[in-house]
Order: sequence, then C-alpha cells, then structure tokens
Amino acid sequence: MMQWLFLLLPIAAASGWLVARRTGAHRRVESDCGSTGPVLCRGLNYLLNEQPDKAIDVFLKLAEVDGETAETHLALGALFQRRGEVDRAIRIHQNLVARESLSSAQRGYALYELGRDYMLAGLFDRAENLFQELVEQGLQDRRALRSLIEIYQAEKDWRRCLETADQLRRRSDRPMQTEIAHYHCELADECLRHGRRDEARAHLLDAQAVDPNCIRATMIQAQMEMDGGDPASALMLYRHLARRGPDYLPAMLPELLRCCERLGRKGVAKELSDLFTSHPSPPLMLELSRAIEREYGAPAALRFLTEYLGGHADLIGAERLLELRLSRFAEQAAEGDTELLEVIRHLVAAQPSYRCDQCGFEARALHWQCPSCKHWGSIKAVAPQPLAPLGGLTASPSASVAG
Repeated sequence: MMQWLFLLLPIAAASGWLVARRTGAHRRVESDCGSTGPVLCRGLNYLLNEQPDKAIDVFLKLAEVDGETAETHLALGALFQRRGEVDRAIRIHQNLVARESLSSAQRGYALYELGRDYMLAGLFDRAENLFQELVEQGLQDRRALRSLIEIYQAEKDWRRCLETADQLRRRSDRPMQTEIAHYHCELADECLRHGRRDEARAHLLDAQAVDPNCIRATMIQAQMEMDGGDPASALMLYRHLARRGPDYLPAMLPELLRCCERLGRKGVAKELSDLFTSHPSPPLMLELSRAIEREYGAPAALRFLTEYLGGHADLIGAERLLELRLSRFAEQAAEGDTELLEVIRHLVAAQPSYRCDQCGFEARALHWQCPSCKHWGSIKAVAPQPLAPLGGLTASPSASVAG
C-alpha cells in the first residue's frame, strides 16, 4: 500500500496544484472544482482504498482533460515506467512531446523520458537517436550521455563508450577515469582475441595513463608477458599487483602459479606465504596448504590449516582440513567427519567468492563490471571473517612454512 502512495502522490499533488491554481485571486472554487475537484477526490479515494489500478485510470483521464499540465503527464509516465508498462509510458510521453505549448526544458525532459521508455522496451536505435538529439540541443545532455553509455555498454561497443565517456567528462565534473580505463581494457582484450598484440598494448598504455591504479590493465599486461614466453616478467608484475591490489589476488593466483611452474621455481610455499601473511584469502590459503603439503609434508599442512582456522571463520579452510585428515590421517578422523565434510562442501558451493562494495551483489566469479549496479571495478574478493584465537594457538600460519 505504501509503495502506491509514494508512486501516485506526485500525480495527485500535480493535479491538486492545478485545482488550487484555478481557484485564483477571487477564490472561484465552486466553478473550477465542479470539473476537476471531484475527479481528483475520487482518484485519491481509490488510492486510499488500495485500488491503485482504478486510481491510475482516474488520474490518466484527469491528465487528458487538463492537457495543459505537463507535470501530470510526466508523473504518470514515470509511474508506468516503474510498473513496467512501457507501452503506456511511451504513449504518455509521445503525446506530451507532440504538444507545441511545451517549454524547451519540458520538451527536453519529455524526450529524455521517452528515450528511457524505448530503452526499457529494447528499442535501442530509437533511444539512441533521441539521446543524441538531446545532446546536440543541449537539453538533458548529461543524463542523455549517461544513457548512451548504458546502450553502448549493453551492445559492447567499447569505442563508442570511450567517445561518449569523453564527452560526458568534458561536460560535467564527474570523474570518468575508472570507466575509461576499463573501456580500454575491454578493447585490449578484444584485440588479443584477434591477435593484434601491438594494438592491445597501446590500449593498456592508454588505460594506465588515464588511471594509474588500474589493476586490470596490469593483469592483462602480465598475461601477455606470460603468453609471449616471458614468465619472469609476468611473475614480477604479479608480485607488484599483489601489493597494489590484494583484493584481486585470488583472481590472479592461477596465473601466478603458472609462472612459478614455467620457471621451475622451488619454494612456491615461501612465495605464497609471503603474500598470505599480508593478504590472507581463502583461495590463497588453499593453494598455500597444497604447496606446504608438497614441499614439507602433510603434517606441516595440517598444522598450517589448524592454526589458520584458529583465527579465521573459513568454510573453505575447514573443508580442506577435513579432506586432508580423511585422506592422510584417517586414524585421526572422528566419527561423522565424512558426513561433516559433505555438509561443508554443500555450504561452500553456495558461498560467494566476490561481492560488490557498491550494491552488495554476490558472485562466484570476478566481474569487472557489476551486473547489478553497473559500477566498474567495484567487485572484490570476499575476505575470511576473523575469529578470536582458539585453544591458545598464537603462531602465525606462515610459521608452518619455515618449519
């Protein structure tokens, strides 16, 4: 009920304002309210009696009778947009745009809303034409540019995203460095898929020039070094990335391990332990436990996991500990450990690995653009929850590596 009040009250307010305006200096309430007052009251009664559809019909008829009020039409159009009734919103806004009596500002707002209607209906070509017209006329131009960017992102037209973002940057104080850097990264990925490595490098340089903190550009650069047969340079870049962007360490971990493997490096456990000490994460914990097992044996890995779980509430760590205990130390396994492992595996499968710090969207894989709020670079790895030390365990997990 309350949501309908919030949606329809602007319409009622606009209509009420019209009735009050018509009252005039001589308070001609009787003559004017005879035509609109009862209609407005009937619509409000429907609204208060939880009959929103009837209320909408009344306000729609009122808008048709009182054709001079653009505000009522715009409020109705916005309401239909929110309800998903795009066809009705389009008709409302088309009728409004057709009026010759609209001011320039009203026409710009109505055209913008009509463009949004077309976007919701999937008519991107029509929406694009309207938004471009608004930009050319300087009407609602910033909002139109943002909507154009939405269209080009949906179409994965990254070059037009770049052009439009640059226009928006020049017309407003809104910082666009993050978005522009990611558009260059998208184009670099596109070039790599088609074997245009030099062009990809140019885009990465542009991304880093626009946003020196662009983690993604350096990750692509490291991948290029690896694919180009230079794992040493790639490993150096990944080490640099781990310091600059620890939130993305889980995403780069497989490639970092591939570098170590290609280089035939020994002491991978030490390499991972150094990273883990500064930036613990479930994926890094998992790989470090495996490296400790390979290089120092299963007992050392078991000690590491026990110490880690003494300070972190981590289901992935608990899963790994039980797996190790059941496979290597069956005599130490308690009754019911097998069933407990299955329960933990089920919980881990439903656990998000990444979360957007803007809207809270959760995902199992890294997205550079949040699918929910559309922010770029806002999805980060979920860190393990800290836990008070248990049983007097105070040793650092990295101590198992040295031992």
